[in-house]
Amino acid sequence: MRMLRRRPRDSEDDGRVSTDGAAPAAPMDDGRRWHHGPTRAVLTLAAAGVAGLLAWTTTHINHGSQGGYWAVYGILAGAGVVMAASQLIGGWTKRGRPTFSPAVFVIAFVPTAICVLWITVFHQPTSGLWHGHVMNWSNDLGIAGLVRAMGGGLLSMLAFGLGLVFGFCFDTTGAVRRGTPPAATTTRRAPVTEDADRSIARERERDRESVHS
Repeated sequence: MRMLRRRPRDSEDDGRVSTDGAAPAAPMDDGRRWHHGPTRAVLTLAAAGVAGLLAWTTTHINHGSQGGYWAVYGILAGAGVVMAASQLIGGWTKRGRPTFSPAVFVIAFVPTAICVLWITVFHQPTSGLWHGHVMNWSNDLGIAGLVRAMGGGLLSMLAFGLGLVFGFCFDTTGAVRRGTPPAATTTRRAPVTEDADRSIARERERDRESVHS
């Protein structure tokens, strides 16, 4: 029954100093616990359910009105944020702290928001805010055909993607990893025996006698 035997006490990582005077190795926390995978999977499934519920609510909103038009695509953008947030919460299970990335916000989200909002304003059902300006600017830039082709069902995907990109601006730091602390080194003086002291004293006495003679 070798597997049931207790390990030697000096090899256990119980935080006490081993017999040889060296500090024991600290436990390594690599953030890979068995429950992290299932927790993230459950959170992703729950977020998908919430996002689907939000998408379902848009079917009961009057898409033809100005307010309903923006409500529908605002809710779909919120569904994208929910999906991104599920991964953020999954990162917290690894003991990481939530952070906000200004670089992702400026470089990724802002250009995406400009493009999506441009297309969304272009396809408003009525002449609402900035509708005429965006149409004129699209004709001047020669992109009116492209913007017009991005309407219809693609607007739902664009709104969802915009919320998803915004959620990507948030992230978690890496898990805190505890490594082996450096062992404290002490310099010990070798013990000096009485015989060595006596031999040194006799040599010094001989040196004095040779000098006097």
